[in-house]
Amino acid sequence: MFFANQKFLVAGMSKSGEASARFLLARGAEVYLYDDVENENVDEVVNRLCDLGAHKISASGVEEAVARCNVLVLSPGIPIDTPIPIAFRKQGKSIIGEEELGALYLRATAVAVTGTNGKTTTVSMINSVLKAAGKNSVECGNIGNPLVKEVENLGFGDFAVIEISSFQLETLSSLRPHVAVITNVTEDHLNRHYNMENYIFLKGKLLRNLRESEYAVLNYDDEIVRGFAQNTKAKVIYFSLKNKVDGAYFEDGSVYFNGDRYFDIENMTVGGVHNIYNALAAVAVSRILGIDKRTAAEAICAFKGVKHRIEKIREVNGVTYINDSKGTNVDATVKAAQSMTAPTVILLGGKDKGYDYVPLFEKLKQTKIIHAIMFGENRFKIMSAAVKSGFLSFSLCSEFEAAVYLAEFIAKPGHNVLLSPASSSFDAFANYEERGDAFRKLVEGINETFNP
Repeated sequence: MFFANQKFLVAGMSKSGEASARFLLARGAEVYLYDDVENENVDEVVNRLCDLGAHKISASGVEEAVARCNVLVLSPGIPIDTPIPIAFRKQGKSIIGEEELGALYLRATAVAVTGTNGKTTTVSMINSVLKAAGKNSVECGNIGNPLVKEVENLGFGDFAVIEISSFQLETLSSLRPHVAVITNVTEDHLNRHYNMENYIFLKGKLLRNLRESEYAVLNYDDEIVRGFAQNTKAKVIYFSLKNKVDGAYFEDGSVYFNGDRYFDIENMTVGGVHNIYNALAAVAVSRILGIDKRTAAEAICAFKGVKHRIEKIREVNGVTYINDSKGTNVDATVKAAQSMTAPTVILLGGKDKGYDYVPLFEKLKQTKIIHAIMFGENRFKIMSAAVKSGFLSFSLCSEFEAAVYLAEFIAKPGHNVLLSPASSSFDAFANYEERGDAFRKLVEGINETFNP
C-alpha cells in the first residue's frame, strides 16, 4: 500500500480511529475524518488530527468523501452493514479496520486471542508470562491499546499479544498469528450480528489464515470451539478443565501440560473457574513458545487479574463491593456470580444486546445471589425474565447511581455487592470502563458507619 497515493476515510474517532489516522498521516496519506457523534471528546480528537493535516468531514460531506477516498478505515463500533461501508462496498472499494491496518505492517510474533469471555484476562496473563521470561511483549488490540500504535515499536524478535473482538473480525483478513487462542463462544452481540451462525463464523475467522506451521489453542470443553479444529490447517492444542487432553488440563487440583505438572490452582492469586480456564490457555501458549515451565507457572500464579473483571473495590461497613463492569453478557455474569462465596446483591442492566435473560436467572438461583437490582434501559426486560424464572427478590431503578445507593442499603455486613450487568454500557456510558470507574467513585464515597 503506497500511502502517499491513497486517500483514506477514517470513520469513528475512537482510540482505534485516532491511532489509525495518526499512523496514516505519519506516512504521507491524505486522511479524512468522520464521526456521527458530536461531543467534546470527539471534537478534541478531530482537532488534534486536523493540526497534523487531516480533513474533517461533516454529515453533509460524507457522500463526497466516499467518492473521493480509496480506502475506508472503519471503527469496530460501527457495524459493517451501515450506510458508509455499504457505499464503499457498492463502489468496489477497500474496507479495513485498525487491526487490519496494523496486521499489514506487523513484524513481531503475534499471539491472538478471541472468544466471548476471558479474552482480556487471557491476553494479560500471556503477556505477563512473556515479560517474566524477559521477552519484549506488549498487550494490544481490543484491550484498549490499538495494534497500529505498536507495530513500529516491535521487531521480529518481539511479541504482540492481541485481543480481537467479533467487531474487529468483521474487517480483519490479513493477520496470521503464530498462536491463535479461542477461549469460548456463547451468545453475545446478537443485536449486531443477528444470529449465532454469523457470530460463530466471525470467531472462526481468526483461524482462517493459519497454516501447518502455526497453532490453534482451543477450549475442548466448549463444543463450538472444539468444532473449529475440523476447519484449520494449524496444529491444534487443546485446554480443558474436564478432560485429559493433548495440551493443558486440570487434574487433582493441579494444572498440567501433557503430563507435566505446572502448579496447584490453590497457588493462583485470582480465583474462580473462569480463571482456571484462562490459566490453562496461558500454559498452552507458554509451552508452544518455549517458555521455561517454572517461569510460566510463577507468572500465572502471581497474576492479579484485570481492571473491571471481578475486581474487589473496597470493603466498607462489612460489605465487599466488586466491580465486574466487563461482564457485558449473560455467560460472563453467570461466571462472576458463581465465583461469589458470600450472600451477594447483584446490579444488572444497561443497553440490551438481544439476550433472553431467563437462563441468567435460572443460573443465578443456584449461586449466592440473594437480590438483584435492575437499572438502565433494559431493566423491564430483565425484570420480566426474573419473574418468568421465579426469581422474585429484585428491585428496579432507572439510574445507575440510585442502583448503587440502593445496593448499599440492602446489603448487610458479610454480604457482597457485585456490579456485573449482563448488558452493554452504551445507554448511559461511553464504555464498560467508564461504568466501572463510576461504580468505583460511588463506592469510594460511601461513609464508614461508626458502631461503638
